[in-house]
Amino acid sequence: MTVTSPTRPAPRQPAAPRETLRTILPNGLDTALVHIPGAPLAELRLVLPYARTEPALRPAQDLLAARLGTATTVRDRQAVADRAADLGAEFSTVVTAEQLVLSVSVPGEELPGALELLADLLLRPSYGPPPAPRTTTPQPPPGPRIRLRRAQLRHAFGGSHPLVDDDPGTAARELDLLALHHRVIVPGGAVLLVLSGESTERVLAGVREELGAWSGGPSGLHLPPFPRREPAPGRLALHDPSADQALLLTAGPAVPAPEPGHTALHLAQVVLGGHASSRLTRRLRERHGLAYAVDARIRQNRAGCWLEIDCAGAPGTGQRLAEEVTACLAELAESGPTPREAYRARRYAAGFTRFALATRAEEASALAGFAASGLDLDWLTRYPDAIAQVTDDHIAEAAAHFLAPARTLVATLDHTPAPEGPTQ
Repeated sequence: MTVTSPTRPAPRQPAAPRETLRTILPNGLDTALVHIPGAPLAELRLVLPYARTEPALRPAQDLLAARLGTATTVRDRQAVADRAADLGAEFSTVVTAEQLVLSVSVPGEELPGALELLADLLLRPSYGPPPAPRTTTPQPPPGPRIRLRRAQLRHAFGGSHPLVDDDPGTAARELDLLALHHRVIVPGGAVLLVLSGESTERVLAGVREELGAWSGGPSGLHLPPFPRREPAPGRLALHDPSADQALLLTAGPAVPAPEPGHTALHLAQVVLGGHASSRLTRRLRERHGLAYAVDARIRQNRAGCWLEIDCAGAPGTGQRLAEEVTACLAELAESGPTPREAYRARRYAAGFTRFALATRAEEASALAGFAASGLDLDWLTRYPDAIAQVTDDHIAEAAAHFLAPARTLVATLDHTPAPEGPTQ
């Protein structure tokens, strides 16, 4: 009997082209429009820089994000809710480490009304009287995972940075939400994506009509780059007697999308810990029963790009987790993936791109993220073709270069001190 190795999947047939239009309005608003014929819903995503770069602003940023979109000078809270209901629209706000994203889903024929309501919320906000200044109260200490995350990034990338800053800000100052709105909820530096069944020219005319008078920016709330471009390797062990589980985070070098080499590293990362039958999952969960949560991914934002392994296990297993993760990295870096592992990684990565675009809402969020990070709108739809062009040798080369333990920081937090290595 002859056993054949899995072959790489053939490049998929290109999808039917969609009409897209990308332009920057005179007020600085980066506008990305996508026309999908017959789409019953229109999806809008407004992406605003919102990094916590100024500790004194953090309490006001939190409150503004919670109250954004609730009232205007001509519509109180109830009137805004009634208008959204009349349109059949859903408004929601999400805050990440670097952005505030305002999402709107509305029936396609109600897109003009949704744009009018969005403009009202952005141009004529109302937050009521400023809340009375509060006395400073002690902030609770950060939890174990936050402590480990900050220590990981501080050790890996060095220096002071908003992602590792322990200062939560002060609640004692007066929170003038209207003034903060006019500073940070501005078109300069923002990205608006509209995905709908309407022609891009018609949607652009509506955006210009409703949002052309919006002004201001840029806000300056952008994540700065880390002091170091590549993470410093080593071993970091934190001791916390109150920890009820062992935690592990790594930081290794990585290639951001869409730079050359990203796809090969992505596939090596999938083999390492990107799916249910990855090496880390088989080793840590199935073989040794050490971890109940295992993941590996490439993290990328304006601060930097790094390959991260994230594991959680029972208390007292932190050092063992570090040893097994290091051994797994070494094995994959030295020998590369098997043909079967490479085949599965390609299939999984290609399938994941389809899931990311499975619904219009998910597609709109993905496209808005691409636009805000400087990627082309069709980057994800072209990604399966890029995957098909990566050979097993390319994946092995990426693993050898990027996954070597000598280039990786391994950080743990456990309730007992590690037998050796620096502690905090």
